[in-house]
Parts: sequence; structure tokens; C-alpha cells
Amino acid sequence: MTQTQPPRETSAPQDNAPPSPRASPESAAPASPGPSIGRLVGLDLARALAVFGMYVVHIGPPLSATDGVAGWIRYLADGHSSVLFATLAGFSLMLIAGRREPRTGLAGRQAKARIAIRAVVLLALGTAMAAEYGGVIILGFYGVYFLLALPLVRLRARTLAITAAAVALVAPQLAFALNVLVTDSVQQSINLHDPLRRLSEVGVLDLLLTGFYPALTWMSFVIAGMALARFDLSSGTVQRRLAAFGGALTVVAYGMSLLLAGPGALRSLAEDGPSSGGSGSMPTGSESFPDTPASMLLTAGPHSGTTFDIVGSLGVAILVIVGATAAMDRLPRLRRLAGPVIAVGTMSLTAYVGHFLAQSALSVPAGTDTQRSWVPLLMFVLGATLFAGIWSRFFRRGPLEYLLNAATKPAKRIR
Repeated sequence: MTQTQPPRETSAPQDNAPPSPRASPESAAPASPGPSIGRLVGLDLARALAVFGMYVVHIGPPLSATDGVAGWIRYLADGHSSVLFATLAGFSLMLIAGRREPRTGLAGRQAKARIAIRAVVLLALGTAMAAEYGGVIILGFYGVYFLLALPLVRLRARTLAITAAAVALVAPQLAFALNVLVTDSVQQSINLHDPLRRLSEVGVLDLLLTGFYPALTWMSFVIAGMALARFDLSSGTVQRRLAAFGGALTVVAYGMSLLLAGPGALRSLAEDGPSSGGSGSMPTGSESFPDTPASMLLTAGPHSGTTFDIVGSLGVAILVIVGATAAMDRLPRLRRLAGPVIAVGTMSLTAYVGHFLAQSALSVPAGTDTQRSWVPLLMFVLGATLFAGIWSRFFRRGPLEYLLNAATKPAKRIR
């Protein structure tokens, strides 16, 4: 896991996935593609990069078994790919709810209903996958993010940005305090009455506080993505300012963390094995904050959940989104060459779920401390690219995207 003219904005974006390269207006119009096409394709390219980043974390060698350039690739993928997904999820919510001008009245109610249905579907799918495969499945967390974001879809960019900043500054400290209070006995008592926990190892407490992508801290990414969607990304000036802003967030957050916490500030949880990548066990509150000194709040390692981690990772996500958007706007030849990769972004849900199915069917293990081969990862990336490239030639949406869109059609009955 863009500003357009009103008629175009109310078509493809409502499906929460821009049209595939084959179905886009670019193929229908002989004129040079305008910035709006590039912006939509840029989002798809960013989604594809997030998908491949998740593949790196789930299938590639762990950070502890890599070094050099490979180590940097693994480090950048860990945490940052899921953050990019969450930020893009917030952006997509605004494509449904209305970009520059939020939908109101009947259209607004139907848009909220579509988001709510998607949230329930993702929560159910994530719970089912967690029950089947175990480990960390982000889809259930997405469902919670969408539900929590519903009251915010009509806020202006400035208000959303301030809200995201407030969450980033306050939530990690609040999560630390709450995790200290949530002892093992309290967790057991809550989980005993949690229907989700009976179905899988991910319960309500995990989704909100103690899980790997807890809503308490991760909502900052979703809200920031919602704010980002309010901007005119077709403007070169806006692109340059956002790139400078994203770069500043990255440098300031990681730089201050290094100064305050020392050389180990950027250490990734992936160094402990594949559990952080989404294929291992879910860390609980007792495994993270309660036995951790408060000084850990100064670190910025991926999935550490600190303010420095959130701000720095968000900066990276903004840079990727703006970079992909600018590249697709200004490099039409690259856009054509990247068509199969972009197609992966148009069906990111299918690509994400599909790699779990393929891993299980092919008995491909997650990265282990002794694994150093990148071949399985490359095969998965190539397979997803080929599938998406071929599928997009015949269908507008991916398989799961089609089903998800069909599931939201009852929202049209809202009056």
C-alpha cells in the first residue's frame, strides 16, 4: 500500500484507486497528458514502491543479515514502507470524501458510508489473514484508521496538519504511559472479553495501543496524508515546498534523535529478526514500552513509535509521494516505461494479500538471520509486476479492488 478538475475528481478517485494506465484518460486523449494524469499515476507509483518495500521486509533477508547497499535498502524499507502506505491511505480517503472541497449533503453521507464499509471489510480481511497466517497483518489496523478518520474528512488542510502534528507530539508519550499501566494481567482480562482476540492474535487492544501499527500513534500518518491531499500537487511551487518540508522533517527528526540518544538512535526492530516485518509474532505492550526506559522515547528506529520516528518517517513518505508525482508529471517517457510497476500501485491490495497467499502456497519462508539471498524477493517483485501489467490491460481494477468497490455500492442507498 492530487488536485484535479471537478469532473475528473469525482470519477476514478472514488474507487480509492486511480485508473489503470490502460483505462486512464491519457490513453484516450491524443494531447500531451496534463498534470492531473501525472499526479494520479504518481500516487500509483508511490503505492507500488510501498508494496515492494513490504515485500523487502516480509521476504528479503533481515537487517541483521545485510550490509552495505543491501543493508540500506532493507533499512529504508523497514517501517518506512508501511508508513508510506498509511500516508497514502489518508490521501485516498480524501479522494473519496472530496479533495479541495469536501463533499457535503447526500454526497458527503454516501462518501462516509463508502469509507465505513471499506473499513469494516479491511478489518474483517485483516482479522481473517491474521488468524490464517499469524503475525502482523496491517489491513485490520487500516480498518480502524479509516473509522477513526471519518470525523476528520471535512477539515481544512491547516487543521488537518495541526492535528497530525499534535498526534505526533503527544501520542507517543501517551502510549508510553498507557503501556506502563496496561500490565499483563490487565491485557489478559481485556483479551478474555475481546471477540477479535478469539478469532486471531490481534485484538482491539493491539489495534489501538499495543500492536505493531497502533492507531494511537499511526493516525498521525493517516491525518497527514489527508492534509497532503488538500494541496495542489500539480503546482511546481507546491511540490518544491513540500519536498523541502519533507526533507526538513527527515533531517531534523533523525538528526535530533542522533544528538539526544546517540549512535543507536536509528536502530531498527528488524535487527531482532523477521517479527517486525509482518511475518512474526505481534509485539505486545509488555514486550515494548513497559520494560523500556523512558530514554527510548528519544530514539527514531523504524517501528519504535516515538515522536522522532513518526516525524522522520513522515518526512520520508512526503518525499516519496512528491518525488513520484513530480517524476510522472515531468518525465512522460519514464511514465511509459514504468507502466507495469504503476499497475502494481493500482491494485496494491491485491498485491499485498497476494504475496501472503503466494508465500503460503510456495512455502517461501520469511527472512531469517541466516538467509542472505535476495532471489525470492526479486521473484515476488517480478511476479507482481508481470501479473499487474497483464491484468491492467484487460481490467480497470485489480481482483480485490473490484470486490472492495462492489462491497461499497450499498452506500448509494444512503439518503
